[in-house]
Amino acid sequence: MCQLLIFLLLLNPLTSWAVDRVDVGNFSSGILDGWKEKVFEGKTHYQLVSEKLKKVLRADSQAGASGLVRKIKIDLNKTPILNWSWRVDNQLKNLNERLKSGDDYAARIYIVVSGGFAFWKTRSLNYVWASKIPVGSHWPNVFAKDNVIMIAQQSGPAGVGQWHHQHRNIQADFKRYFGEEIDSIDAVAIMTDTDNSGQKATAWYGDIFFTSK
Repeated sequence: MCQLLIFLLLLNPLTSWAVDRVDVGNFSSGILDGWKEKVFEGKTHYQLVSEKLKKVLRADSQAGASGLVRKIKIDLNKTPILNWSWRVDNQLKNLNERLKSGDDYAARIYIVVSGGFAFWKTRSLNYVWASKIPVGSHWPNVFAKDNVIMIAQQSGPAGVGQWHHQHRNIQADFKRYFGEEIDSIDAVAIMTDTDNSGQKATAWYGDIFFTSK
Protein backbone atom coordinates (compact mmCIF):
# COMPACT_ATOMS: atom_id res chain seq x y z
CA MET A 1 0.00 0.00 0.00
CA CYS A 2 1.11 3.59 -0.36
CA GLN A 3 2.33 4.68 3.04
CA LEU A 4 3.98 7.71 1.49
CA LEU A 5 0.84 9.32 0.11
CA ILE A 6 -0.94 8.99 3.44
CA PHE A 7 1.98 10.63 5.23
CA LEU A 8 1.74 13.53 2.83
CA LEU A 9 -1.87 14.18 3.83
CA LEU A 10 -1.18 14.38 7.57
CA LEU A 11 -0.08 17.99 7.53
CA ASN A 12 -1.56 20.59 9.84
CA PRO A 13 1.71 22.41 10.52
CA LEU A 14 2.83 23.82 13.81
CA THR A 15 5.44 26.56 13.68
CA SER A 16 8.89 26.41 15.24
CA TRP A 17 11.59 28.85 14.14
CA ALA A 18 15.16 28.97 15.40
CA VAL A 19 18.42 30.63 14.38
CA ASP A 20 21.04 27.92 14.88
CA ARG A 21 19.28 24.68 15.76
CA VAL A 22 15.77 23.22 15.79
CA ASP A 23 15.20 19.92 17.59
CA VAL A 24 12.67 17.66 15.88
CA GLY A 25 13.31 14.33 17.60
CA ASN A 26 14.91 14.79 21.03
CA PHE A 27 15.04 11.08 21.75
CA SER A 28 18.20 11.25 23.89
CA SER A 29 16.19 13.19 26.48
CA GLY A 30 13.55 10.47 26.57
CA ILE A 31 11.01 12.70 24.81
CA LEU A 32 8.51 11.72 22.13
CA ASP A 33 6.39 14.86 22.40
CA GLY A 34 4.85 15.93 19.11
CA TRP A 35 5.26 12.57 17.36
CA LYS A 36 2.08 10.83 16.21
CA GLU A 37 1.88 7.22 15.14
CA LYS A 38 0.22 6.21 11.88
CA VAL A 39 -0.48 2.53 11.29
CA PHE A 40 -0.79 1.24 7.72
CA GLU A 41 -0.40 -2.52 7.27
CA GLY A 42 0.45 -4.30 10.50
CA LYS A 43 2.38 -2.34 13.05
CA THR A 44 6.00 -1.43 13.63
CA HIS A 45 6.74 -1.20 17.33
CA TYR A 46 8.54 2.00 18.40
CA GLN A 47 9.93 2.50 21.88
CA LEU A 48 12.50 4.65 23.63
CA VAL A 49 15.25 2.45 25.07
CA SER A 50 18.54 3.04 26.83
CA GLU A 51 21.78 2.39 24.98
CA LYS A 52 25.19 3.33 26.35
CA LEU A 53 23.77 5.70 28.96
CA LYS A 54 21.48 7.57 26.57
CA LYS A 55 18.03 7.15 25.10
CA VAL A 56 17.42 6.18 21.47
CA LEU A 57 14.33 5.19 19.53
CA ARG A 58 14.10 1.52 18.60
CA ALA A 59 11.86 0.27 15.77
CA ASP A 60 10.93 -3.39 15.27
CA SER A 61 8.95 -4.48 12.22
CA GLN A 62 7.72 -7.96 11.33
CA ALA A 63 5.76 -7.76 8.06
CA GLY A 64 4.31 -4.48 9.28
CA ALA A 65 4.25 -0.82 8.35
CA SER A 66 3.63 2.05 10.71
CA GLY A 67 5.52 5.26 11.24
CA LEU A 68 5.89 8.31 13.44
CA VAL A 69 5.10 11.80 12.12
CA ARG A 70 6.11 15.16 13.58
CA LYS A 71 4.31 18.17 12.11
CA ILE A 72 6.70 21.08 12.45
CA LYS A 73 7.56 24.01 10.21
CA ILE A 74 11.28 24.55 9.74
CA ASP A 75 12.68 27.77 8.25
CA LEU A 76 15.27 26.48 5.78
CA ASN A 77 16.67 29.95 5.24
CA LYS A 78 17.91 29.78 8.83
CA THR A 79 18.45 26.06 9.43
CA PRO A 80 18.66 24.13 6.14
CA ILE A 81 20.79 21.19 7.35
CA LEU A 82 19.02 18.04 8.51
CA ASN A 83 21.06 15.98 10.99
CA TRP A 84 20.26 12.50 12.24
CA SER A 85 21.82 9.21 13.29
CA TRP A 86 20.61 5.69 12.71
CA ARG A 87 21.57 2.06 12.91
CA VAL A 88 20.04 -1.07 11.41
CA ASP A 89 20.57 -4.56 12.75
CA ASN A 90 19.89 -6.38 9.50
CA GLN A 91 19.69 -5.82 5.77
CA LEU A 92 16.44 -6.48 3.95
CA LYS A 93 17.27 -9.00 1.24
CA ASN A 94 16.26 -9.72 -2.34
CA LEU A 95 14.25 -6.54 -2.80
CA ASN A 96 13.76 -4.44 -5.90
CA GLU A 97 12.91 -1.05 -4.43
CA ARG A 98 11.68 0.19 -7.79
CA LEU A 99 8.73 -2.24 -7.62
CA LYS A 100 5.73 -2.09 -5.27
CA SER A 101 6.68 -5.50 -3.88
CA GLY A 102 10.06 -4.09 -2.83
CA ASP A 103 8.98 -0.79 -1.28
CA ASP A 104 10.31 -1.73 2.18
CA TYR A 105 13.18 -0.12 4.09
CA ALA A 106 14.93 -0.97 7.33
CA ALA A 107 15.14 2.75 8.08
CA ARG A 108 13.90 5.93 6.46
CA ILE A 109 13.47 9.62 7.14
CA TYR A 110 10.79 11.67 5.36
CA ILE A 111 10.94 15.41 4.76
CA VAL A 112 7.60 16.82 3.64
CA VAL A 113 6.55 20.11 2.02
CA SER A 114 2.80 20.56 2.12
CA GLY A 115 0.69 21.55 -0.86
CA GLY A 116 -1.95 22.87 1.52
CA PHE A 117 -5.45 22.43 0.19
CA ALA A 118 -3.84 21.35 -3.10
CA PHE A 119 -2.68 18.14 -1.43
CA TRP A 120 -1.67 16.68 -4.78
CA LYS A 121 1.13 19.26 -4.85
CA THR A 122 2.65 17.96 -1.62
CA ARG A 123 6.25 16.79 -2.14
CA SER A 124 8.58 14.65 -0.08
CA LEU A 125 12.21 13.63 0.04
CA ASN A 126 12.69 10.17 1.48
CA TYR A 127 16.19 9.25 2.70
CA VAL A 128 16.46 5.47 3.05
CA TRP A 129 18.71 2.59 3.98
CA ALA A 130 18.21 0.66 0.75
CA SER A 131 18.54 -3.06 0.19
CA LYS A 132 20.73 -3.00 -2.92
CA ILE A 133 20.28 0.27 -4.83
CA PRO A 134 23.69 2.02 -4.62
CA VAL A 135 24.35 4.86 -2.19
CA GLY A 136 23.71 8.22 -3.82
CA SER A 137 21.08 6.90 -6.21
CA HIS A 138 17.67 8.54 -6.41
CA TRP A 139 14.41 7.40 -8.00
CA PRO A 140 10.69 8.24 -7.96
CA ASN A 141 8.70 6.31 -5.42
CA VAL A 142 6.75 3.53 -7.11
CA PHE A 143 3.49 4.58 -5.36
CA ALA A 144 3.85 8.35 -5.75
CA LYS A 145 6.10 9.00 -8.74
CA ASP A 146 5.35 12.71 -9.14
CA ASN A 147 5.51 13.61 -5.46
CA VAL A 148 8.16 11.55 -3.72
CA ILE A 149 11.84 11.14 -4.45
CA MET A 150 13.69 8.25 -2.82
CA ILE A 151 17.38 8.76 -1.99
CA ALA A 152 19.70 5.91 -0.99
CA GLN A 153 21.57 7.43 1.93
CA GLN A 154 22.98 4.02 2.80
CA SER A 155 22.59 0.62 1.19
CA GLY A 156 23.18 -3.07 1.66
CA PRO A 157 25.13 -4.79 4.43
CA ALA A 158 27.90 -2.20 4.73
CA GLY A 159 27.74 -0.66 8.18
CA VAL A 160 24.96 -2.89 9.51
CA GLY A 161 25.08 -3.00 13.32
CA GLN A 162 26.90 0.34 13.57
CA TRP A 163 25.72 3.88 14.25
CA HIS A 164 26.01 6.37 11.41
CA HIS A 165 25.65 10.15 11.63
CA GLN A 166 24.08 11.75 8.57
CA HIS A 167 23.39 15.24 7.32
CA ARG A 168 21.72 16.70 4.23
CA ASN A 169 21.08 20.23 2.98
CA ILE A 170 17.33 20.01 2.49
CA GLN A 171 17.02 23.30 0.66
CA ALA A 172 19.69 22.23 -1.83
CA ASP A 173 18.19 18.75 -2.21
CA PHE A 174 14.74 20.11 -3.07
CA LYS A 175 16.32 22.31 -5.69
CA ARG A 176 18.28 19.38 -7.07
CA TYR A 177 15.55 16.75 -7.14
CA PHE A 178 12.39 18.81 -7.67
CA GLY A 179 13.86 21.89 -9.33
CA GLU A 180 12.17 24.12 -6.74
CA GLU A 181 13.35 26.86 -4.43
CA ILE A 182 11.71 26.33 -1.03
CA ASP A 183 11.88 28.33 2.19
CA SER A 184 10.45 25.84 4.67
CA ILE A 185 9.28 22.28 5.26
CA ASP A 186 6.16 21.19 7.12
CA ALA A 187 6.76 17.75 8.61
CA VAL A 188 9.32 15.07 9.38
CA ALA A 189 8.51 11.37 9.60
CA ILE A 190 10.39 8.16 10.29
CA MET A 191 9.44 4.62 9.41
CA THR A 192 10.81 1.10 9.46
CA ASP A 193 8.56 -1.08 7.32
CA THR A 194 8.51 -4.61 5.95
CA ASP A 195 4.87 -5.12 4.95
CA ASN A 196 5.48 -5.74 1.24
CA SER A 197 8.28 -8.28 1.64
CA GLY A 198 7.10 -9.90 4.88
CA GLN A 199 10.60 -9.66 6.32
CA LYS A 200 11.82 -8.57 9.75
CA ALA A 201 13.82 -5.43 10.53
CA THR A 202 15.17 -3.67 13.59
CA ALA A 203 16.40 -0.10 13.42
CA TRP A 204 17.54 2.52 15.90
CA TYR A 205 17.14 6.29 15.53
CA GLY A 206 19.11 8.95 17.34
CA ASP A 207 18.23 12.64 17.67
CA ILE A 208 16.89 14.46 14.63
CA PHE A 209 17.53 18.20 14.30
CA PHE A 210 18.14 21.05 11.86
CA THR A 211 21.15 23.40 11.99
CA SER A 212 22.40 26.43 10.12
CA LYS A 213 25.66 24.71 9.15
